[in-house]
Amino acid sequence: MNMIKTALVVGGGIAGMSAAIELRRRGIAVDLIDLDPQWRVYGAGISITSPSFRAFGELGILDEILAEGYSGSGIRICDIHGHPIEEVRDPEGLPGSGGIMRPVLHRILAGHTRAGGTNVRLGITVASLKQNGEGVDAEFTDGSTGSYDLVLGADGLYSRVRSLIFPDAPAPVYMGQSVWRLFAPRPAWFDRRHFFLGGRMKVGAAPVSRDHLYLFLLEKTERHPIIPDEELPDRMRFLMEGYGGLVGELRDSISPESSIIMRPLEALVLPEPWHKGRILLIGDAAHPTTPQLASGAGMAVEDAVVLGQEIDHSANPDEAIARYMQRRLARCKLVAHNSMEIGRLEQRQAPPAEQTALVAQSLRVLAEPI
Repeated sequence: MNMIKTALVVGGGIAGMSAAIELRRRGIAVDLIDLDPQWRVYGAGISITSPSFRAFGELGILDEILAEGYSGSGIRICDIHGHPIEEVRDPEGLPGSGGIMRPVLHRILAGHTRAGGTNVRLGITVASLKQNGEGVDAEFTDGSTGSYDLVLGADGLYSRVRSLIFPDAPAPVYMGQSVWRLFAPRPAWFDRRHFFLGGRMKVGAAPVSRDHLYLFLLEKTERHPIIPDEELPDRMRFLMEGYGGLVGELRDSISPESSIIMRPLEALVLPEPWHKGRILLIGDAAHPTTPQLASGAGMAVEDAVVLGQEIDHSANPDEAIARYMQRRLARCKLVAHNSMEIGRLEQRQAPPAEQTALVAQSLRVLAEPI
């Protein structure tokens, strides 16, 4: 029987909420804090691969994901005119090629987090964390304090927890690409993820519900300064010039009212271990990745599931953390390294078959049991 009675989760994103759900199922008292007083989520949609569907099933939310998102089969590789040239099949026995809107996923996870009894506190983060031999003493930015058997840093790419426990950790690095995302109606025939390769940049699209899709475009560029929202439609139309088929249709439909988001792609490779004493980093705080393998959300949920399993089989928090690291390190590093390598292939305009081969190889490895 484990000795974890109390836990603090810093960060209310996918990793943090998933961890809170898993910890509460084991009777652990959980405080979850998030710096945003409105607990908002930013972004368009996320693609869901087969391993991510499996992780959502382990977490117990797969039925809701399927009801409010989308599940197709495989990835269709097309040329820039929309003509199919190759298919990447799903690993045998697993659904794949789905998607969901980020706000919808946030709502599902937040509902389960609150229903499970997690104490959610918004508008604060940690000011300090001190190991005390039996656990961790936390001081919060509102002046309050708390003591916990376990602290999870799930506060993303620019993690406050990471900076507290590893002040010399490397900073996130711009990876040479900016991702543009467009949210648009989904044609009835569009039933799976598509990549459009062979042009100036990689373009893809994924269904995220019965009625909608999101298109993404990876621009090789120096890091952009902030672009005013009113300039985004014209800039994205320009980047999509020369593409036909679905991409051309979506380009021609862009208007001043279109939902467009542009973000730089940043990542870092954090040396292991991803913990200090009883403070453990999970999700993007530990292994941030670029989106080329569409696995960031899935890896975050897997982190929570594996941690819960290891808590079940460990005598104390230290053993649980050690066992967790043994299971997660190689898998998470593969996603990060292969995603960055695919990004490098995209930037040097490698042949579509070379890009596709690494995607397919990575997804086959990730289909193996966690």
